[in-house]
Amino acid sequence: MDKIDIIKRLGEEKLVAVIRAESQEQGFQIVEAVKQGGIKFLEITLTVPGAVDIIANLVKKYKDEDIFIGAGTVLDPETARIAILAGASYIVSPYFCPDVIKMCNRYRVPVMPGCQTVREIVQSLECGVDVIKVFPGDAFSPGIIKSFKGPVPQGNYMPTGGVSLANVKDWLAAGAYAVGTGSSLTAGAKTGDYAAVTEEAKKFVAEVAKFKN
Repeated sequence: MDKIDIIKRLGEEKLVAVIRAESQEQGFQIVEAVKQGGIKFLEITLTVPGAVDIIANLVKKYKDEDIFIGAGTVLDPETARIAILAGASYIVSPYFCPDVIKMCNRYRVPVMPGCQTVREIVQSLECGVDVIKVFPGDAFSPGIIKSFKGPVPQGNYMPTGGVSLANVKDWLAAGAYAVGTGSSLTAGAKTGDYAAVTEEAKKFVAEVAKFKN
């Protein structure tokens, strides 16, 4: 799928599952649980052991399904390229790194850099970024979206970090293009309760659906 189409779909789905795990096996189980809950954008963080192999396997497994596998916690352009070659549909970074953005643009892959200031947001836009990750979201309140949209209304903002069922509606009501959620969504995995992860995913999907066009 083309870069523009992926960005558009993200804006339609409005929800990204950020998946961290202690092992490949746990990573696959969390992915399946989240997918069963109806979330289509699955971000595999590169802190997961064997994350690139997980991405490659998932891309093959879901190639005929409406699922988007991305790579998260990408810190440098070399890692971005490895993830892209493994089949990642999008790249997410916790900070603004022009070299990561440049690498993703070279391959026409959407990139979402973490930003905390208007300066970083403007620099990201100047580098060709379409979706800006507001990170860490729990360092702010949903009101930060309005604050950013004041001087930079053309930005598409995706808060990540601290997004939960309790506040996801507040972020979306504030004008977030999409949201990323991780620990709140996958808490059940810590005790092996993947059914709980699926149920939480379903609740997130239902809540986000209220804001879909």
